[in-house]
Amino acid sequence: MTPLRSALWVPLFDELADPRTVARLAAEAEEAGWHGVFLWDHVLWRTPVQQVADPWITMAAIAGATEHLRFGPMVTPLARRRPAKVARETATLDVLSNGRLTLGVGLGSDRFAGELSKTGEQLDDRKRGQMLDEALEILTAAWSGEPVHHHGQHNTIDGIQFLPRPVQRPGVPVWAAGFPQHTKPLRRAALYDGFFPINLDHPDQVAEVVTTINTLRPDPAMPYDIAIALPPGTDPAPYAKAGATWWLTEFDPDELTADEVRGVLRDGPAA
Repeated sequence: MTPLRSALWVPLFDELADPRTVARLAAEAEEAGWHGVFLWDHVLWRTPVQQVADPWITMAAIAGATEHLRFGPMVTPLARRRPAKVARETATLDVLSNGRLTLGVGLGSDRFAGELSKTGEQLDDRKRGQMLDEALEILTAAWSGEPVHHHGQHNTIDGIQFLPRPVQRPGVPVWAAGFPQHTKPLRRAALYDGFFPINLDHPDQVAEVVTTINTLRPDPAMPYDIAIALPPGTDPAPYAKAGATWWLTEFDPDELTADEVRGVLRDGPAA
């Protein structure tokens, strides 16, 4: 069984919308033995939240404040991002951190604050899924360091070489999020490096996910991550036994404070 690693999973809202605060928390988490810090990626959230920080700028601050922590957006809705820009951002962050970035990706949702509809983004889940898959193809090609020639339904990249390459080879690890009862997210996740199941209710779901993904993966012998979100105080051991490799702390985003995060991190990672 792969040892369970622990990470803070932080919404960048209100008091935590200051990158300096989050970078300090990341440094404290590293000192306390945590393995990662992952950030929500939103441009808007429901009331009472008023302030929202950019995760990519915040990740640069984390990279500069830490030496060993793994970090990344968990998750970024790639359908509302330009893949060429994300290729540059991910490679630069991976170089800045000496190979510590993990890219969490997903469809995103309009249901919490209307952040897709209010910014004119694609609302159809199926079309956003197509855009996500196309963007991942572009990123994989860009991270190779070879010229990218992509003429797809949603994006065109005409002979651009994306250098410098990420430190990690063959590229930045990708964790794809999705509901575990849906086949398409599982098929997508099986092509990459990890799966982040949404709305887990029981460890048995993790075991089912592991079994299904192993049947879909091109090489089941290669290392693979299953990241689960659980509230602080939950025993992650049954989930680890079922096949989870990462535990992400699940906080209430509407009233979260830096002191609450600090209290959890000082309790230390999962045993």
